Amino acid sequence: MAVLLIFLGFLVGAFIISMGGGGGSFYLGILIGIAHLSPSSAAATSLFTALPALVVGTYSHYRTGNMKFSYGNKLLITALPATVIGSLVSGVIPVTLYTWAIAIILFVLGVQTLRKSFKGKPSSNLKPWTVYLFGALSGLMVGIAGLSGGGPVMAGLLLLGLNMPQAAATSSYALIALSIIGLIFHSTQGNIAWQVGLLLMVGSLAGAAIMPRILAHFDPRKVTKIIQPVMGILLVLMAIKFVI
Repeated sequence: MAVLLIFLGFLVGAFIISMGGGGGSFYLGILIGIAHLSPSSAAATSLFTALPALVVGTYSHYRTGNMKFSYGNKLLITALPATVIGSLVSGVIPVTLYTWAIAIILFVLGVQTLRKSFKGKPSSNLKPWTVYLFGALSGLMVGIAGLSGGGPVMAGLLLLGLNMPQAAATSSYALIALSIIGLIFHSTQGNIAWQVGLLLMVGSLAGAAIMPRILAHFDPRKVTKIIQPVMGILLVLMAIKFVI
């Protein structure tokens, strides 16, 4: 089990940091489906596991010069308070209502990302201020469900015109702050499974440290062309998974 968790952590860390996310949904799947943790414990452990890999991956992204702090700061303006609000109301809102709302939004984001991938629509079709909406959605996902919130952030940054390496770097920077706040709140609601979390963390740290350096050696336009439709498909699948 220990070797399996480390290996899965490596795969998630490498894949997710290249996609600009924190891996919350993937870690939750492993923690609930394989480690058999309760949802509350899995949410807290997921954020605990993802945070160090995010820090390492963000530093690696920073060294590549792809990080766009202005976009990240705009996201945080709405994402930070949304994380706090989501954490405070997570115990009182109907689960079904939240589930369907997030599923619909993720589905729409996924379709928009796929359309941009195949039709190459100009980023001017999306108003710059909409970055605040993506930030708010990301914060709510972290606060309410213990997810990383990376999906909406990446979709928003790509639709606003950043290429894949830039969006991944900027997203990882913004998600560090959200993960810290989410971890503080969720750790009071569910116990962290330290052993399981540390095993996943070891693997994810290695993957997160390596992948940004690999991406830096490829043409950003080609990377974006390949990974952006994958991001759209993942968003659609995540939306479906929310309601089945």
